Amino acid sequence: TAQPGQMGAMLAQTMWRSAATVGQYLLPFVCLAGAGMSAWRRKERQSLVANVTQNKAVDALDGISWREFEMLVGEGFRLQGYQVVETGGGGADGGVDLVLSKPSKDGGEKFLVQCKQWRAYKVGVDVVRELYGVMAAKGAAGGFVVTSGRFTDEAVSFASGRNVTLVDGPKLHGFLQQAKAAADRSPARAPLLHSAQTVEAS
Repeated sequence: TAQPGQMGAMLAQTMWRSAATVGQYLLPFVCLAGAGMSAWRRKERQSLVANVTQNKAVDALDGISWREFEMLVGEGFRLQGYQVVETGGGGADGGVDLVLSKPSKDGGEKFLVQCKQWRAYKVGVDVVRELYGVMAAKGAAGGFVVTSGRFTDEAVSFASGRNVTLVDGPKLHGFLQQAKAAADRSPARAPLLHSAQTVEAS
């Protein structure tokens, strides 16, 4: 028989036992649901890349939402062998939408990506300057500003000679096609950073 002072402890023990019993069935279900959601999102990204790369027209990017645009860009980097973290943009991160990394013995390098699905007007120098400042603050090795539209001459001039790569709509379309073709041919993937800089200089 429980004493009056022991009732609280007994009730807490009973609640913990009940929670443990439910948890042993609930936890596997939660893990399974998470794995299913991850697989579904992966398939959605792959479908986006396939749809865009199969369309030969440069305006293939015009019919997708801003969220799909970010997913598309992220998948393009994944095809190049990067680990991609989607930050959602905005807030204290300075508008950074993706953080890229490649594991290595020395810890690897970090690259920041800002996505701008701006078709109505050109991306200006303020956007590029903002990303460059965030890169310096976070110690990133490089950065990308990716848009479905174009960049102003001032933005291009500011990025020139800095470790910021500007990727407009036509270049992004080409990158995705190259990345998908390379991934289909071989598991070995070259960094998109190198491809981006090469195209930017051409």
